[in-house]
Amino acid sequence: MLIAQLTDLHVRPLGLPACRVVETNMLAQRALRAVARLDPAPDVLMITGDLTECGLEAEYHLAAAMLAQEIRIPVFAIPGNHDRREVMITHLPGTRHEDGFVQYAVEDYPVRLVMLDSVVPGAGHGELCARRLDWLERTLAARPAAPTVIGIHHPPFRCGIRNMDAINLHDHDAFAAVLQRHPQVMLVACGHHHRGITARLGQAIVCAAPAVVQQSELDFRPGAPAMFVMEPAMFQLHRWTPEDGLTSHLGFVESFPGPFPYLLDPDYPGIDEATRQRLMAAHRGV
Repeated sequence: MLIAQLTDLHVRPLGLPACRVVETNMLAQRALRAVARLDPAPDVLMITGDLTECGLEAEYHLAAAMLAQEIRIPVFAIPGNHDRREVMITHLPGTRHEDGFVQYAVEDYPVRLVMLDSVVPGAGHGELCARRLDWLERTLAARPAAPTVIGIHHPPFRCGIRNMDAINLHDHDAFAAVLQRHPQVMLVACGHHHRGITARLGQAIVCAAPAVVQQSELDFRPGAPAMFVMEPAMFQLHRWTPEDGLTSHLGFVESFPGPFPYLLDPDYPGIDEATRQRLMAAHRGV
């Protein structure tokens, strides 16, 4: 099974940039096209929050139009702190929700997807209230043998970038306790930090995917302001097979020169003598 993950699209009303300079609509659509070009095609697309910049109706209408234009595989999305839960439910077609939250389990694939809502209205950080933790506990307990990936917006760890750690998932210890009881959770896939970061929580690997728009500056200085840089946009592709388990790959949205074949030099030490002689003959044009 192949799971494509995009995060932090930050779609704006037509003609308006994000942060006054970032053309997020163009960057988001380019990322969707990169996923659409993948061969073989992923089974699903997971979007881990911040589909919009301000949670406006116009932004969700544009996001829906982009998805309809570019994507032909099932899409499973959750909100981030830049989204408005109620507006997303009303104006982004296909948004699934349970018990007032945009969270749900996807049961139709070899890997079970559990999409978790960590939004705190009026705040940048994330939390899992008692209702959401109870829902997660019950949902995981229902299928303890199913290989599972959790999608959540806010990273449940401290990464050392102070301004990001101030708005992470604040109650990550309670989340970790749930994961510890459910070892079928292989991966927690998140976004929010606009950087690729890997950690461990409970018995699961946690991968924060880079944004498909601007990236946060890598700056560990205490008191450093929140700044962004226009580093290359990336997405994640999570591959699962019964034989190999789960592996996660980073893919660039941009196109680069290549691909080119790997051509061995006769001096390469990882070949036997017969191969060396054959390569030397090829280099001489024999």
